[in-house]
Amino acid sequence: MIKFYKHLYIGESIKNPEKVKWKLKVNAGQLSIFVITLAEGSDQLEFYHAAFLKQKILRKHLKPYVVGIAGGREEAFLIIEGIVSECFEATGDANLKNYLLEIKQDLKE
Repeated sequence: MIKFYKHLYIGESIKNPEKVKWKLKVNAGQLSIFVITLAEGSDQLEFYHAAFLKQKILRKHLKPYVVGIAGGREEAFLIIEGIVSECFEATGDANLKNYLLEIKQDLKE
C-alpha cells in the first residue's frame, strides 16, 4: 500500500495533487507522473515512473513511502535537488531520511 508523506513535495506542473494521489492509490495509469520515495535500503531517495508502481508484486513488496510527486523526470530531479538544498541548509548535512522523518516534522508542527 502506498503511503504519503505529511508534507508532500508537489511539482509545479501538478495542478490537482489530490487527484494524482487518488490515482496512485487505486492503481490508475498516469503517463507523466513520477513519484519520489524514501529508499528502503541505505540509499536516501528513489524515484519511479508511476507505471512502475502498477505492478502488483512491486506494490506488495515495495510499500513505497511517497515524499514527492512530479509531472515529469526533470521536475522530479528539481524536487530532489530542492529537498537536498533544504536539508543541507537546515542540518548542515545530507541525511535526507533523518531530515524528512524527524527534523522537518518537528519544524512544521
